[in-house]
Amino acid sequence: MNWQEVCEHSDLQNLPFKIELNERGQIIMSPAKTYHSLYQGEISYLLRSLMKEGRALAECAIATRKGTKVADAAWVSPKRLEIIRYETECSVAPDICVEMLSDSNTDEEIEEKKQLYFENGAREVQICTKDGEMSFHDVKGDLEGSALVPEFPKKVEI
Repeated sequence: MNWQEVCEHSDLQNLPFKIELNERGQIIMSPAKTYHSLYQGEISYLLRSLMKEGRALAECAIATRKGTKVADAAWVSPKRLEIIRYETECSVAPDICVEMLSDSNTDEEIEEKKQLYFENGAREVQICTKDGEMSFHDVKGDLEGSALVPEFPKKVEI
């Protein structure tokens, strides 16, 4: 199955799960709790309000060498937005990709997603814990704070 087929399949509409594809085209579903949605909304709002140019995205599908991964939130520059605006899944990762951790995430899964986002052009990956603690990463490693959004808080309150 590819991402276009997932998007158009009537049985997969309005599910209470986040859907991704692995490298074999198999569907992976992850349930989202309320806190996950709250952080997703707050982080999207912060990205949109702190970055005057570009756009914030929620549930951003990104094509990777290991299938379609979906960043919980993202920010894309105007130049990159022109590339991905009408794509079914982003051929190039947004500049910033954000993952909200949930009970089902493993450290290995998050590390893999970070690497896949960087391979596809992300400039920064942000990780939000279940307590709202933020960590910031670029292709070289961990950062003290966001390099692209210096005003971004190290803890998000919901």
